[in-house]
Amino acid sequence: MSDLFSTLHTSANALQVYQQALEVVSNNVTNASTPGYARQNLSLEAMPFQPNAGLPGGVTAGEVQSARDQFAEQSVRQQFSNLGTLEQQSQSLSQIENNFNVTSDSGIPGALNTFFSNISSWSVTPTDVAARQAVLNSAQQAAQSFQQATSNAGQAASSVAQQMQQTVDQINRLAGQLRGFNQQRVLGDRNDSGLDAQINSTLEQLSEYGDITALTQADGSVTVLLSGQTPLVVGDHQYDISVSFSTPAGAPATVAGGTPPARIIDAQGNDVTGHISQGQLAGQLDIYNNVLPSLIGNAYQQGDLNLLAQTVADRVNQILQSGNISDGPPAVPGVALFAYNAATPTGVAQSLAVSSTITPAQLAAIDPGPPEVANGIALRLANLANPTAPADEINGKSYAAFYGSIAAGIGSQSSNAQNNLTTQQQVVAQARNLRSQVSGVSLDEEAANLIEFQRAYQATAKVVTVVDQLTQSTINILP
Repeated sequence: MSDLFSTLHTSANALQVYQQALEVVSNNVTNASTPGYARQNLSLEAMPFQPNAGLPGGVTAGEVQSARDQFAEQSVRQQFSNLGTLEQQSQSLSQIENNFNVTSDSGIPGALNTFFSNISSWSVTPTDVAARQAVLNSAQQAAQSFQQATSNAGQAASSVAQQMQQTVDQINRLAGQLRGFNQQRVLGDRNDSGLDAQINSTLEQLSEYGDITALTQADGSVTVLLSGQTPLVVGDHQYDISVSFSTPAGAPATVAGGTPPARIIDAQGNDVTGHISQGQLAGQLDIYNNVLPSLIGNAYQQGDLNLLAQTVADRVNQILQSGNISDGPPAVPGVALFAYNAATPTGVAQSLAVSSTITPAQLAAIDPGPPEVANGIALRLANLANPTAPADEINGKSYAAFYGSIAAGIGSQSSNAQNNLTTQQQVVAQARNLRSQVSGVSLDEEAANLIEFQRAYQATAKVVTVVDQLTQSTINILP
């Protein structure tokens, strides 16, 4: 009789174990599409079976184990960081590229082409009032084209600066969530699959903003480091980062009036900008500190647009001022056509304008020589479109070719970023697929497990029924 009761007890315990196993399978199926969820497995352990020693055997439930693979998780996060960098670069470069047309009929190249074309026409009839007025009008259009291009680039810089602040805010917000999850995990169940899913989903979101390293501690909390060095979350402590637009103490500005670079400051006040190499934040830093300054300058460089504007203005003014408006007597020397704020090298293109005092009659066409040439100055100006002398070039290039190199550089960077983005999207998809194979929920596999445990439950229930019948029969034959 004791053997029957022992068997009944063993079977009842097995029913409870299979019930737990079915609950785990059900939870897996329910969370198959939950972000950050990893497949859970209930380990089954055989109990000692030695009837002579009073050990009836059976099965017991071990711990619920997660199939999460930290290597696969870190790989996905790393690829997301790379994706964030390329997404930001592609978006910003595309916006900048739209403002740099390489055709000769619009923007700066179109305005310069019209300007030199009108000068060429003026050189044919140097005393014609209409031709002189056309030169002034086209000079004004050229100045406005530089102003517009600089303004557009400035707006792009403001947009990136705003995005950078938003990215830093997002990083701090997600770090705050992880700090809260750490508190829950330390005080609660470390094997809580729901909390585990929330933690890893948040880490994945965070990785797109910056390159992060996540380390699981002995107490179950997660330590999060930005770029492997800057702490964001340690246990129940959060360390916020911030963005500062200022020059470092050890690197003072070298260009007067230039805007300072963007710097990322950690919670202790340290500059950690140099450590940030991946994620949207890295892409924003690259655009703000490198790409845009190469065009409009900053505290350390003048910028190519300003260099081009200043070189064109200075050379045109120099040639005009070397000529005469009239022979006299006395001869009347030429005056400057363009004006700009020379005190701010990074503001030349933005401040470029036609002199407010010049009139069509003051355009100097006469080259005093010797020999004197009535349209000599106008011809020298017209030749700036296709220069042959180093003094009429920038770094060995004509003005049009120099601008073309600026536009081509931006276009090349934008094209490379877009191509790399397409490739990186595929790499991310591959990394996520590999992770899914390791720790994701397979509905086919869970369906097989469901049938397996159902059959085991049914078989054990049948044993309970048989034992019940045997027990009843034994009781019935007793006196």
